Amino acid sequence: MVAEASPTGSLQTAPSMLKQRVFTAVLMAAAFLLGVYWLSIPILAFLFALVIALGAWEWAPLAGLNHPFSRVMYLAAIVFGAFMLYRYAEFGGGVALGPERERVQPILGAGCFWWCLALLGVRSYPGSAGLWNTLVLRACMGALVLLPAWFAAIYLLWLEPRGVFMIAMVLIVATADIGAYFTGRAFGRHALAPKVSPGKTWEGLWGGVFCVALLCTAVWSFLPPRFDHLSLGVVLLVALVTGLASVLGDLTVSMVKRVGGVKDSGSLLPGHGGILDRLDSLCAAAPTFALSLLLANF
Repeated sequence: MVAEASPTGSLQTAPSMLKQRVFTAVLMAAAFLLGVYWLSIPILAFLFALVIALGAWEWAPLAGLNHPFSRVMYLAAIVFGAFMLYRYAEFGGGVALGPERERVQPILGAGCFWWCLALLGVRSYPGSAGLWNTLVLRACMGALVLLPAWFAAIYLLWLEPRGVFMIAMVLIVATADIGAYFTGRAFGRHALAPKVSPGKTWEGLWGGVFCVALLCTAVWSFLPPRFDHLSLGVVLLVALVTGLASVLGDLTVSMVKRVGGVKDSGSLLPGHGGILDRLDSLCAAAPTFALSLLLANF
């Protein structure tokens, strides 16, 4: 996520770094939109698997797997896990033979349960580190961060209208992020999780929530007739839960990076750090959004 202001309201990102962030973000957004529109779901599933593979490569040192061979094996395990989930849900069967709810919902539910546990870990940090700060558990945390997110993303791509729900999820996360940044910069005084990410504030959090609510109210007003069964309250609930989950994803990865003594997970993306530094919010938001859609009968 974009860095928020400190609790005192001071800007932490230099103008040149901000320009670099914006330029990289625009390129990523353009590639994402073109891919969602033009590419088939199997190809997108493969490309997204490459993305989480890069995320696994960056997570491995955070788990304590520093040797290149160990990192490659961890990456391979994550990719294999994605392949097995793809086969299990039968994503490759086409729209008419797409994934059944009975196969999708348990995976999404397990992913969301993990993020509930992560919330407890963030809330009780640094005390919680004593429970999960081992190589095996941190490696498992990486799998729980990456695999349900990949699974949810493919499911969102499969839903009709093609790609609309995936784009909606990304817009919610981006709106929460941008709203939090500017609100935190202007009004931030009270740290949200000072021991995990001192720059994030309660004011920024609620500013992001407010922006998401405005966005969803506007979108709901223009929904086509096929969504007439959805009340504004339901749409707001799904969007706000997703936005809040995105903040949790950011804080969770920040917590693990803090234990590892690193600021960024990598340097692959100019101005943004590593892949994980961009995926963290989406990793929590994707399974939350997808499960919410199922439960709300979208």
